[in-house]
Amino acid sequence: MVVLIVASNSDMASMTLYRSMLRLDGWSLPSQCSVGEYRTHESGVANLLLIDELHIMADDIDISYQESTGLFVEGVLILSRHVSSSKTPAITLHAIGIPGILPFGEKGSSGGLNGVLVPPNRFFAPLYRTMCKFAKERKLDDEFDLTLETTHHGPVLTKPTLYIEIGSTEKEWGRDDVADCWTESIAYVLGLSGTNSSSLGDSQDVMIGFGGGHYAPRHKAIILDSNINLGHVIANYSLLFDDFDISSDPSGPWISSVVAAVESTKISFPNSNIFAHLDRKSFKGWQRSAIIAKLDELGIEVRRGKEILQRE
Repeated sequence: MVVLIVASNSDMASMTLYRSMLRLDGWSLPSQCSVGEYRTHESGVANLLLIDELHIMADDIDISYQESTGLFVEGVLILSRHVSSSKTPAITLHAIGIPGILPFGEKGSSGGLNGVLVPPNRFFAPLYRTMCKFAKERKLDDEFDLTLETTHHGPVLTKPTLYIEIGSTEKEWGRDDVADCWTESIAYVLGLSGTNSSSLGDSQDVMIGFGGGHYAPRHKAIILDSNINLGHVIANYSLLFDDFDISSDPSGPWISSVVAAVESTKISFPNSNIFAHLDRKSFKGWQRSAIIAKLDELGIEVRRGKEILQRE
């Protein structure tokens, strides 16, 4: 089983990250498969794949790669640029999918399918914590926002996936020092450098975050200050409610988002204790109550931030 690390010729930051990954010792000479050029790592843990297609449009590339090479793919890390309207320099990562956007099943504007979530990669939280540690040691936090993002965009994949990003303009996309920070973080967590720091066990707690803005400050603070794992993080803009009607239960696309986030996270952490954390202040009272009721129906406990940290 290998983690497939994917880079795209169509993305400047992706190529900066790819070249940084190649500076690691242990890669084989390149080989060709049906989807691109790939290298295997001597650790047996990871493969590095270079494709021409823009990654957000590369649906099913995990299965295509697996079928072409005969190598079983455990999970996927996609190397990518990050773009934001504020152009704030950022080192960031996130799970993928398009929760809560109608009409369900239609192609998303940035790849993926509306309403479809890809299982989140189990290295989400360890990579975030490791990246923050290494970036602060390099004083990159003086220039960059060290953050995670809520679930968004394509492609549609089967294997648990995570996007690894540098943002937000060409100036940052070409930064070798930032790319090297990500490479060292990936190597450390995956064990490419001979040390595996993730210590992921089947019985560990896994948090799903609901509510808040795109950069999920309340959720990421908990992940940074704990050792728990992380599944999907769903922003308010993906939890849309129909107009409130006191005579009926709250309806709207939010229901699909909650169910999909839970079901998708269970795929990645099948034997773990999955619970939810809500950014409570981002919801109206009736919305919060509706989400908690749906989670209870799904067998998912809701924990407050202080409770989560006290259990650590």
